Amino acid sequence: MLLGGLRYLLPVIEEAHKLGAYVITADYLPDNIAHKYSDEYCNVSIIDKDAVLAKAKELEIDGILSHAVDPGVVSAAYVAEKMGLPFQTSYRAACILQDKSLFRQFLKDNGFNCPHAKGYTSVEDALKDIDYFDWPVIVKPVDSAGSKGVSKVCYHSELKSAIETALNCSISKKFIIEDFLDIVGYQSSADIFTVDGNLVYPAYSDQLFDKDAANPYTPAIEIWPASMKQHFQDDLTEQLQRLFTLLDVGTGIYNVESRVCSNGKAYIMEVSPRGGGNRIAELQDMATNQSLIRAEICKALSLPINKIETPQYDGVWCNYILHSSTEGTLESIDINPEFEQKYIKDKGFIVEKGDHIVPFTGANTSLGTLFLRAETREELDRELANIHENIIVRLS
Repeated sequence: MLLGGLRYLLPVIEEAHKLGAYVITADYLPDNIAHKYSDEYCNVSIIDKDAVLAKAKELEIDGILSHAVDPGVVSAAYVAEKMGLPFQTSYRAACILQDKSLFRQFLKDNGFNCPHAKGYTSVEDALKDIDYFDWPVIVKPVDSAGSKGVSKVCYHSELKSAIETALNCSISKKFIIEDFLDIVGYQSSADIFTVDGNLVYPAYSDQLFDKDAANPYTPAIEIWPASMKQHFQDDLTEQLQRLFTLLDVGTGIYNVESRVCSNGKAYIMEVSPRGGGNRIAELQDMATNQSLIRAEICKALSLPINKIETPQYDGVWCNYILHSSTEGTLESIDINPEFEQKYIKDKGFIVEKGDHIVPFTGANTSLGTLFLRAETREELDRELANIHENIIVRLS
């Protein structure tokens, strides 16, 4: 059973079919694209863990995943635990990892580098705590992904509006406020893999943002391998291994966000027991000639896992998230043929001519992804500096 119906599930369905698996996709939106490629569709809210469990028992499933679908992770962990199926974490651990407030508290309680943070359900309670934080601050829903509902707040007068934005994007109607951490270099967002609790595939990327986007904290470009200094990568790998040991995890994929800050410390920002959005696992599989997606499916079905080891990259790879800074009707996405032939290894458009396009506020408002490959980082950086000359989104 795959929770969700987004386009990100298509390579998972394809790989599962190669393994001879019967795939059931589940959510409450029957028109979602993944349901057209699965063997069966199950109409159920993926955030209702008991409803998902009832359907999973009825259908006698052998495995469950919520790949790249953040709202379904807790339900997937719950079903796996109740039915004795493989999952990378316990239900308790998934609840901690999926709630930004609980996760920050867990990090603090166990001596990890952690920003000054506090979770809330009440706007009024948060406004009373203005002096608790070192400003500026970041306001986030505790349970959203793809940067939805995230705001940087520099002035006290802007806090209430940012909280309301976060609450509108929160399933549980909870939010967290934390000190804004000055970053050195780039934040990392990458998929990693554990086997029997051991971190065998640590990965880091450079995550770049579009300062002109409607939400400048939504990732617009991701590059592998990372430019982060190796000793910080090693430090983060050690921190992640300690985290996984404390949470007593098993085998599986995780999406991890991390950063190095101006105080000279490396921070784990988020860890989610699922593959990342924006087709991260797909790109990493192409760039490293490994298969995290296949390994994740095999884990879920208790099948032998292909060898997964520390990634080595074939060149420099970039996940370019297509987006628009303005609203309008899509006329075309024009790509320079020479640029496409030399650098583009995969195109994943999710819009077509005539679609209504909105400004880029989160992963759910992207136009798709392009996987680019260059021989060196310097070459890639040159091309990205001129990207709007080679890729033009035309709106009317």
